[in-house]
Amino acid sequence: METLVTTILAAVLVLGLLIFVHELGHFLVAKLSGVSVLRFSLGFGPRVFGRRVGETEYVLSLVPLGGYVKMLGEDTELEDVGAAEITPVVTDPSRSFATQSLVKRFAIVLAGPAFNFLFAWLCLVVVAGAYGILKPVEEARVGGVSAGLPAEKAGIRPQDQVLSVDGEGISTWDQLSEKILASEGKEVVLGVDRSGERVDVKVIPEKQVNRNLFGEEVGEVYRIGIERAMQTEEVSWAAAPWLASVQVAFYSKLILVSIGKMIQGKISARELGGPITIARVAGERAQGGIKALLEFMAFLGVNLGVLNLFPIPVLDGGHLLFFAVEAVVRRPVRARTRELAQQVGLFLLVSLMLLAVYNDIYRWIQG
Repeated sequence: METLVTTILAAVLVLGLLIFVHELGHFLVAKLSGVSVLRFSLGFGPRVFGRRVGETEYVLSLVPLGGYVKMLGEDTELEDVGAAEITPVVTDPSRSFATQSLVKRFAIVLAGPAFNFLFAWLCLVVVAGAYGILKPVEEARVGGVSAGLPAEKAGIRPQDQVLSVDGEGISTWDQLSEKILASEGKEVVLGVDRSGERVDVKVIPEKQVNRNLFGEEVGEVYRIGIERAMQTEEVSWAAAPWLASVQVAFYSKLILVSIGKMIQGKISARELGGPITIARVAGERAQGGIKALLEFMAFLGVNLGVLNLFPIPVLDGGHLLFFAVEAVVRRPVRARTRELAQQVGLFLLVSLMLLAVYNDIYRWIQG
């Protein structure tokens, strides 16, 4: 029960915060641009709670998977805002989103994904500055042992340091890896330092499928089932922003390449995760402490930023695409064209969400 409560609270925190940050980007830049913001909603569907402050109504809605900022002069105009809610300043055409310059409209839409990247960057700055960064140790020290594989069967333990292979001394992890890969499945004798005691361990490497970062098969290699030991390296707060920027760039590239490989069929669509997976992982990270939760929020924030920039109508990237076309042809895209494109985009988005939820349920059933 305690784990379930932690999972639910972590999921609400992570999703709620990421949605809030995204919509806050749209909201702040719209306000700075002089656009009337009629509603700031966390969630979709029926209103659960709301309060008007000035011209803006701040709302908590029933369905938590999303949110929106409602501005005067968007495609839906004032159709869902009651007449009693509209003040004279809100109806001022000069403060309509539609009457703003192309640059301002572009900036308002771009601000949502930009704030997701900024939030992810801030999380990673805190992680680097407060907790340092993990780096692999140079020496041949075992960080973990995989269950059921030769190393575990032979009695190798975490924190064992391998000093020799078949009597030949080694000093680095790379040297150990080379020796195992070159074994061709023959028994090797590892000279191990275990808490100051010298122990010889016989182990027979097994041929295993070699997979890259994206889970693709890239041949077969001999392994014994050990992981490299890691150590925490302190980072100054002055260096943390640059390291966080590098990590955000790495996450962005990883996500884009993964999506490209999924489209090509090189990665199974079953790898796509939805809200249930997010909730489960958020719960696991929360139990692992603040550092793990911040890293997960950063990765999820970059995900949200990247996906929202895809040129799919109904996403921010779709609106940016319309603005790009407008800049080229010197006139807005016709309303009917936008409407049809958004219907197609909504179909694609709903289809992806249904697939993600199906994958979530399938993983949950399979355990």
